Order: sequence, then C-alpha cells, then structure tokens
Amino acid sequence: MARAGMQWKWDSKWWQSNGTHITGYWDVTFAYWRLERYQNMNRNKHIADVGFTPVFRWQSDKFTGWYGEAGIGAHLLSEVYDNAGRRLSTVFQFGDHIGIGYVFGNGTDLGLLYQHFSNGSIKKPNNGVNFTMVRFTYPF
Repeated sequence: MARAGMQWKWDSKWWQSNGTHITGYWDVTFAYWRLERYQNMNRNKHIADVGFTPVFRWQSDKFTGWYGEAGIGAHLLSEVYDNAGRRLSTVFQFGDHIGIGYVFGNGTDLGLLYQHFSNGSIKKPNNGVNFTMVRFTYPF
C-alpha cells in the first residue's frame, strides 16, 4: 500500500501531567493498494482508498520526542476487496489503527502503525484486512 494524506492538528490538550498530554488531529488520506497475487494467481489488482480519521495522540508538551496514537475512521474503497479467502463485502470500511513514533525538532514525524480494515459486521462476510506501515510526515 502507498498512501498520501494531510493532517490538521487540534488545539486542545487533555489530561496534562508530567510534561505530557493527549491531543489529536484530523487525518485525510488517499491510498493505493496493489495486490500482486490476486486470488492466489499471478495477476494484479488495484484498489483506491479514500479515508477520514480522527486520531488521538499521547505526546510531550514540547511536541517532540516519542508518542503513541490511536484512531478509527471511515474509508471508501474503489471496489470490494476479495482476495485469497479474505472478503470485505462492502466498499465502505472502518479503518482503525494504533501506532508509535518519534517527532524530531523540525516537526518531521517517523512512525510505525498497525491498521485494520473492517466493515463492522454491516454485511457478511467481514474477514478484515491488516497492514503494518512505516509512516513519514513532514510539516508544511
């Protein structure tokens, strides 16, 4: 998966304690999924994904250093994912993630995320799809 996005930080700081707090951001993304062995055969399949996710982040009051985050949002796929026995059955998906990362002094962010896509049992089958991602963000 390759993904590009934009984030808008929240101005709020909750549960400030010992130099840390909880805040968050809005995350709008566009992703491209490339399936190289679609249906366990040597053929390719491509799916586009547009998502909107509110994300909560625990971090330093200085906005640098280590952080942890979690979010759940809505995603719309260009077509139903159905591959190798894993079927989502709807193009609407919930995308939740957890992650850790590090923000450098210039605002550059390097993180590791685990993301799960599922339709929340809106329609069966609902096998879900998981991704582990390395994320790099740069502030403009």
